[in-house]
Amino acid sequence: MILRRIAVAGALAVSLAAPAAAQGTLNMLCAPAADWCEAIAAGFQRDTGIRVAMARKSAGEILAQIRAEAQNPRTDIWFGASAETHISAGDLLQQHTSPNMAQLQPWARRAHEASGGRCVGVSSGAIGIAYNTEVMARRNLAIPRSWEELAGPAYRGEVQLPNPNSSGTAYTIIAGLVQLWDEDRAFAYLRRLHLNVNAYTRSGAAPMQAVARGETALAASFNMETASMANAGFPIEMVYPTEGTSYEVACMSIIRGARNMAQARRFYDWYLTPAAMDIGPRVNQFHVPAHPGAAPHPRIPDLSTIRLIDYDFATYGNPEVRRRILSRWDREIGSLPR
Repeated sequence: MILRRIAVAGALAVSLAAPAAAQGTLNMLCAPAADWCEAIAAGFQRDTGIRVAMARKSAGEILAQIRAEAQNPRTDIWFGASAETHISAGDLLQQHTSPNMAQLQPWARRAHEASGGRCVGVSSGAIGIAYNTEVMARRNLAIPRSWEELAGPAYRGEVQLPNPNSSGTAYTIIAGLVQLWDEDRAFAYLRRLHLNVNAYTRSGAAPMQAVARGETALAASFNMETASMANAGFPIEMVYPTEGTSYEVACMSIIRGARNMAQARRFYDWYLTPAAMDIGPRVNQFHVPAHPGAAPHPRIPDLSTIRLIDYDFATYGNPEVRRRILSRWDREIGSLPR
């Protein structure tokens, strides 16, 4: 996806009772879809008068930037990306316990505990196999119902996946397969699946978008991404692998040493409310919200109907484990010819 930067100011700031300049500034890196990131930034500025400078990047790119800026942080808030990606940042993140956290779903609070108080869950979603109904019918392809079927010879060149070096979605897929089976079996599977892959994209949303446009038949992606494209009228549907699948708890963190710490804490507390979480569906984003008081929507996936693995966020957020898995992927998968 194209990197978008916004500085939410101008007429919006003028409409506030207090001058926006008097309220300060917040610098945010945001991993979800740009439309949602922009809407959240605009909503926070409208409610608080705090100016927001936001950049949308993939999870791996955000993690790399935060590490590069460790001695001189330029980011205040990191919004979105999986819990294990946040946990990988370790003490580059500031501990914070919001007074609103006690009301959140248990999985959101567990992310806070697993990170030592350095992040909190804001939303959730599961990995599934997305497919374009028109392309599948035109090519006379059966719908793959399992990971094993997806690696079958019928789907040569029909699958698109994200690259785990830049995409948190990809890392969640791979770490999930490792936990579903074991590491050696997961990488043996990825080598077989590679024969069917036509591209490894930078962002996790790109393969699903390619499916929606009919540029590829199949992709592994999060269900909330697929729900957004289906709601927009694209011929895209999703099934969940019968063996089981991984899921994410997307998180939010404050950067340690943030220049605008008070504003960062205010954003953190502001987002952990139903009103802030209701912004997503209004901009066609159907993540499972962390606050049970958020408004229900028929497009928000029901995780209780999906066979989810018991995902170990602490272990797969460990920086050494993450580096080892990414290094193995580079050696054994990323280096293979296509």
